[in-house]
Amino acid sequence: MREQIAQALKEAVKSEDKRRISTLRLIQTAIKDRDVANRGAGKDPVSDEEITEILMRMIKQRKESAKGFEEGNRLELAEHEREEIGIIAEFLPKQLDEDALKQVCAEVVNEVGAGGLRDMGRCMNALKEKLPGRMDVGKASGIVKNMLR
Repeated sequence: MREQIAQALKEAVKSEDKRRISTLRLIQTAIKDRDVANRGAGKDPVSDEEITEILMRMIKQRKESAKGFEEGNRLELAEHEREEIGIIAEFLPKQLDEDALKQVCAEVVNEVGAGGLRDMGRCMNALKEKLPGRMDVGKASGIVKNMLR
C-alpha cells in the first residue's frame, strides 16, 4: 500500500495537481508518524491493515470537518474536505454494498449466537475483524441493531 501511495504522489507531482499532492503528503506523514511511534515502542513498521485504519480515521475526521464547515456556511472549505475524502478513499479496499453487508451481518449474528442488543458489541467486533476497512461501521451498526431487536 505504501508503494501505491508513493506512486500516486509521483504521478500527482508530474501532473501538478496541488490538492492531490498535499493530500497524499498528509497520508504519508500520518503513516510515518505511526512508524516512528511504533519504533519507539519496539514494534514493527505499520502494516497495510494499520494503514487502512489510518486512512479510515482521516476520512472520518474530514467528514466531521466538512459537516462543521457546512453548518458554518463555509461551503468552499467543506468542498475541499470532500475532495480530500475522495483522494484518501482511493486507497481503501472496495466497500461492500448494502445487500452484501446485510448478508455478512446476518452471518456474524448467527456465528456469535447473539440473542439480543446486549450482544451488539460482540457482533460489531466480529464484523470489524471479518471486514477491516470494507464496511461503513455506522451502517453495519444499524443493520445489526435491527437484527437483534
